[in-house]
Amino acid sequence: MTDATVAVRSDGSDVRIRIGGEVDLENAGDVEDQLAAAIPNETSAVTLELAELEYLDSAGLRVLFALAARLEVLQIELRVDVPPGSHTRRVLQLSGFESLASLEA
Repeated sequence: MTDATVAVRSDGSDVRIRIGGEVDLENAGDVEDQLAAAIPNETSAVTLELAELEYLDSAGLRVLFALAARLEVLQIELRVDVPPGSHTRRVLQLSGFESLASLEA
């Protein structure tokens, strides 16, 4: 079994979500549910912190694309903090995710 952690911090209308561990086919549904529950409609911005994310497969990538699409419909800004040179950053760049959210260091 793979483990993923999702930790949520709210600061007024901004929400910061730290995702760690591994997000793959086995746990992507659970991670997606946790992300949906973490973002109330009155949120103005969401920041994903991915420094602790060690592995992201296509199912995990689908979760992030679905989140970005949901936030776009709700007109909620999405920011992604991901370390330069990390595996996760490379996967996001290759997938075209940068067209949905800027990747910050």
